[in-house]
Amino acid sequence: MKKRVTGLGGFFFKTKDPDHIKNWYNKHLGLNTDQYGCTFWWKDKEGKDCSTQWSPMSEDTDYYHPSKSSFMMNFRVENLKELLKALRAEGVTVVGEIEEYEYGKFGWILDLDGNKIELWEPIDKAFL
Repeated sequence: MKKRVTGLGGFFFKTKDPDHIKNWYNKHLGLNTDQYGCTFWWKDKEGKDCSTQWSPMSEDTDYYHPSKSSFMMNFRVENLKELLKALRAEGVTVVGEIEEYEYGKFGWILDLDGNKIELWEPIDKAFL
């Protein structure tokens, strides 16, 4: 099997007022925020364009369900379908079904503390 996690895809967290917190991070830390948060661009070892997303979300979002956590990490992965199959065989809780978009495939698992972890097989060029 290829590599599993290849990098941090994003960090998502709940907040009372996502727009207010995005504005604060823009003003005080210089994050180039938009309606989704902030996208950080970087290059991998082969020079390929890659992105990592930082996104505050409304505290009433159900996107992290069934996790009760106030945050969710997103990891960049290779071959999501194969990885989820291997994780399931290892006894890891897989949540929901794979979702596919023009910018990649997504799957979800729960860690030992019940935190929902998003796994993303990215298509970074969709953002360029």
